[in-house]
Amino acid sequence: MTPQFMPGDRVRVRAAYPPGHNRAPWYCRGHVGEVERVCGEFGNPEQLAYGLSGDPVRPLYRVRFRQAELWPAYRGPRGDTIEI
Repeated sequence: MTPQFMPGDRVRVRAAYPPGHNRAPWYCRGHVGEVERVCGEFGNPEQLAYGLSGDPVRPLYRVRFRQAELWPAYRGPRGDTIEI
């Protein structure tokens, strides 16, 4: 599967709140970050968590967020980031 996003692309994490295992931590959902790298293709963790095949594989991205984007009360340096 060809990745939809490439390093440097700005992306918004889908604001979905399904039960069970999910690739995106709750605190980054709905927020905008920048793709830092494409990590490769992996089985769907929502299926793998239940012993299913995980097919089709999907690209996994590492996305960089400014801390203040995720936590409005963040008081550290403006340039602080977190990668998810």
